[in-house]
Amino acid sequence: MSNAYDVIIIGSGPGGYVTAIRAAQLGLKTAIVEREHLGGICLNWGCIPTKALLRSAEILDHANHAKSYGLTLNGTMTADVKDVVARSRGVSARLNGGVAFLMKKNKIDVIWGEAKLTKPGEVVVGKMTKPVVEPQNPVPKGVKGEGTYTAKHIIVATGARPRALPGIEPDGKLIWTYFEAMKPDFMPKSLVVMGSGAIGIEFASFYRSMGVDVTVVELMANIMPVEDVEISTFARKQLEKRGLTIITEAKVSKVEKGANSITAHVETKDGKIQTITADRLISAVGVQGNIENLGLETLGVKTDRGCIVIDGYGKTNVPGLYAIGDVAGPPMLAHKAEHEGVICIEKIAGLPNVHPMDKAKIPGCTYCNPQVASVGLTEAKAKEQGRDIRVGRYSFAANGKAIALGEDQGMIKTIFDKKTGELIGAHMVGAEVTELIQGFVVAMNLETTEEELMHTIFPHPTLSEMMKESVLDAYGRVLNA
Repeated sequence: MSNAYDVIIIGSGPGGYVTAIRAAQLGLKTAIVEREHLGGICLNWGCIPTKALLRSAEILDHANHAKSYGLTLNGTMTADVKDVVARSRGVSARLNGGVAFLMKKNKIDVIWGEAKLTKPGEVVVGKMTKPVVEPQNPVPKGVKGEGTYTAKHIIVATGARPRALPGIEPDGKLIWTYFEAMKPDFMPKSLVVMGSGAIGIEFASFYRSMGVDVTVVELMANIMPVEDVEISTFARKQLEKRGLTIITEAKVSKVEKGANSITAHVETKDGKIQTITADRLISAVGVQGNIENLGLETLGVKTDRGCIVIDGYGKTNVPGLYAIGDVAGPPMLAHKAEHEGVICIEKIAGLPNVHPMDKAKIPGCTYCNPQVASVGLTEAKAKEQGRDIRVGRYSFAANGKAIALGEDQGMIKTIFDKKTGELIGAHMVGAEVTELIQGFVVAMNLETTEEELMHTIFPHPTLSEMMKESVLDAYGRVLNA
């Protein structure tokens, strides 16, 4: 029957559509169910369009400091919010169309509608609900829709959505999530950002570049709490130099709404409260898995803290049912979802030597100015584990390429196991570190030691030379410092 498949994937975000392509490559008859837009949040309202916004911000920052490069701009450089947003949405739309092409190329059926698990091996697809945000590309004609579909293997890849705090729920006007923050119809003069994870800091950085007065409120002692403290402390100083106000060990306890502004009541750890009035507030206090209305309860699927519980290969406690990506728990990153999906489908297909996900080797990147990137253990975590470690550091201020770029504020930090020489952590802050981190990710996956890194030839002049110098520093052999 035409509605029977080997694999059905619910959700077409980075995890879902990549898994579908790999399934098709392995000869499995594959369908993907999507209720809103191909590419999911990442492509349409997350990773990609935010980077387009941040690129506009970067160009503006450089233009505003043209004199330091010996350049004079004739006229005033200004940001047109409508055009900046239009460029971001155009980038997203182009990639959204690219996913549709890949589905067609790989002969993957796209089923449009709301999926529900009714019994093992069966998915009932209802009509498309009104999406949270309208898709940029219309649903193609002639594709599949409502109906009952069967598959031996069903993979849930429904992603996540912004978490809301009780009493401070986003309203789309005065209190924004990343949806509204990504497509403002005007540029606010002032802004409070609640939360300093990757989403919060990236938007804080973008809006500050656009000339907005930004205040960041973070509950923990350090911004970007998952990062190495030394790196996050450095990043904080640089962000504050750019004019951001950052309040840590504090929470927004209440928000009063005016006609066209908000007043945030910020409570510090000592119980004192200060009020901050701003045009808008961005709620960036994390995301939560989309596990509702899927029929998980009917099938008895085990969940924990709003996410589906899986093993290292994406299997749930229900035979034939799997989960990948954000809905399967942290770290909630697109590249984790993609790799998790490939592991899952290759295990389903019976490929040999399929290894479970090693979360210690998943890199994290924050695209603020300055950028932050990391992989592996922080210094504090390594010490908590009782590891005897060597730590190396190298400053951008000593690197020729960084100085030539006018980007000499940053550092690279490497952490090694003293006994074995194993690289167990790498942490960076500064220009283009999100492009550099993959070098250390590859090294960790190959179980590279400090000796092998020391004997690796890095090109000159490049920012990457600092990676080697950081390794050398850990062993008292740094050359250019």
